[in-house]
Amino acid sequence: MAKKTKNKKVKVGQTVELHYVGTLDDGTEFDSSRTREETISVEVGSGQLITGFDSALTGMKLGEVKNIKLSPEEAYGDVNPEAYETVPLTSFPENFEPVVGGMVHGVGPSGQPVVAKIDSVGDESVNLNFNHPLAGQTLNYEIELVNIQEGEE
Repeated sequence: MAKKTKNKKVKVGQTVELHYVGTLDDGTEFDSSRTREETISVEVGSGQLITGFDSALTGMKLGEVKNIKLSPEEAYGDVNPEAYETVPLTSFPENFEPVVGGMVHGVGPSGQPVVAKIDSVGDESVNLNFNHPLAGQTLNYEIELVNIQEGEE
């Protein structure tokens, strides 16, 4: 059972529990553990999180609330112009009705799940954007450190 650690700072390798709210510069909320009413548990420095968020956890104290602003490079990267692909409409199910801005789910060449946003629709094809939906965006997070698990130093 994890005990709460007082007056210690988070170090790489420790498992922590936290709440966060993610917003865009215009105030649009794109993700929130508070909305789900459930903290997340992560190992700091393990690569589970985007780099800027992960780095911000190091040195935080129990109960601390931190506000950070991440550039695209610290988050999901810039929009990659090579991450677009034109796919024939015949590649989709017969009843498929493509809508610009809609998301499609499929399976990549190695069997991995893929998700893409419909960028444009032609008479016989669909242009898909395989960039992460938050690529190219500056992201703002409010992070609250709720627990540092003991014995993970």
